[in-house]
Amino acid sequence: MSPVVAALGYLKPTTERPYDYACEPPSGLPWQNYETSSQRVGITDARDLLVQPTLENEGFVLRNAPSWLTDYADEAAIRAVYYRECADLACAVTGASKAHVFDHLVRKREADRPALTFGRRVAGNTPAANGRVHNDYTEDSGRRRLGLVLGDRVEARGIQRYGIVNIWRSIAGPAIDTPLAVCDARTVSATDLVPSDVHYASRTGEIYLVEHSPRHRWLYYSAMDRHEALIFKQYDSLVSGVPRFVPHAAFDHPHTPVDAPLRESIEVRCLVVYEG
Repeated sequence: MSPVVAALGYLKPTTERPYDYACEPPSGLPWQNYETSSQRVGITDARDLLVQPTLENEGFVLRNAPSWLTDYADEAAIRAVYYRECADLACAVTGASKAHVFDHLVRKREADRPALTFGRRVAGNTPAANGRVHNDYTEDSGRRRLGLVLGDRVEARGIQRYGIVNIWRSIAGPAIDTPLAVCDARTVSATDLVPSDVHYASRTGEIYLVEHSPRHRWLYYSAMDRHEALIFKQYDSLVSGVPRFVPHAAFDHPHTPVDAPLRESIEVRCLVVYEG
């Protein structure tokens, strides 16, 4: 089947270091200091491919991975049950010896909000409004995450290779509304990735925003259901021979029925540690 064509939000080239505020910015500063450009791209349904993507090639893989968790509003259950399941899944998929889930986010699109905001702030030309293309970690922030997660400098110094993967799941039936698109890591150049600051109330994080390239190959999995999990790489300390960064973005599918249920999903971030 032919790819669907949809808009994704790429970073417009800028001479400034981009930033966003996730909290109220200081007086006189804007919420963000950059603009995005809405680019219409082809997004292929990976279910139609004869050869399925893999973590080792494209940087992502879809797995049949049912969860025992039924209530994703229960924070304690997410941490007690779902974290353990995701750590096991991350090890199985990546071949890592250990996995540490350190963060999660439940998203629920609200009926009275623009499709791609999921209830987040929208002020002016925000990237949330048009499916901002990004990668959750950069070379620097990925490197820092090891110590933050382990909290043990001695243990961290002994680790030769580690990485960060995201695990994404629909939690309210098939994800028809605003599915997640992922970019084939082999089509992303280092020059496409632009470090960007995200300012929180008590800390500053760093992500990659992405400039447009016609080389980018975009894919998604149609109607992802609760029993499926999409695992994709956000950082790998190995600098050659493997996918390292998989940019991603939600998008408005042009064929979404008007009565489609609003998307609900959970994503977790997991540090994986390889032996040797």
